[in-house]
Amino acid sequence: MASNEDESPESRIDIRLLSTPPELAEASDVLMQVWGSTTPIVSREMLRAVEHSGGYIGGAYDGGRLIGVSFGWLAQHHGERALHSHVTGLLAGTRHSGLGRSLKFHQREWARTHDITWITWTFDPLVRANAWFNIEILGGQIAEYLPHFYGEMTDSINANDESDRALVAWRVDESCPRPATDPGQHQQIAVPEDIVSLRKSDPQLALQWRHNVRSAMMAALDEGFVIVGFSRDGHYELERQL
Repeated sequence: MASNEDESPESRIDIRLLSTPPELAEASDVLMQVWGSTTPIVSREMLRAVEHSGGYIGGAYDGGRLIGVSFGWLAQHHGERALHSHVTGLLAGTRHSGLGRSLKFHQREWARTHDITWITWTFDPLVRANAWFNIEILGGQIAEYLPHFYGEMTDSINANDESDRALVAWRVDESCPRPATDPGQHQQIAVPEDIVSLRKSDPQLALQWRHNVRSAMMAALDEGFVIVGFSRDGHYELERQL
């Protein structure tokens, strides 16, 4: 038998569906820790309602400790069945370990068994790590730019900024090619190195970045450009759709 020293951290993680009130209460607590909030990001009762009505709630355990949570509800995208993945959160110290990817693939397998065509979710388009993960690692497509989507937010991650979001669409069966584009008509849109830290150190500069990216992104999308990638140095890569 191989020892634990021979296992990767990811191989020791157990990802499973959550359904009981104690499991859902623990999930609510974990998400509150992830967002640095003093009030629940989502209550146990709401998680129970999502699960009971056919939604997805997955938890990642390291031993008996819950360290990551993802949940979403049934929706539609382009008239087809979808799961809208509202929140995926990992405790500090577990990020950059492959756990986020494992949670998303667990979610996709669940969606596949429930005859769901798309998984959608939103993310802050100024957070480089999330843009890289969603576009380059998962292969999601940016379907829409949503200015100040949630209104004012007060948690420790999002405070002192406007809540713009990008909507990701991820096809469950992986059969959706990217739209045909003209590489000769190319744009780049830069984002700051660390928007979360910048919100705290210089809120005005963070807000300026927000408005500049919003203006550039919405203008490009209105002109028929689509996002085709995200670079390691923090640029959205756009090409005009044919």
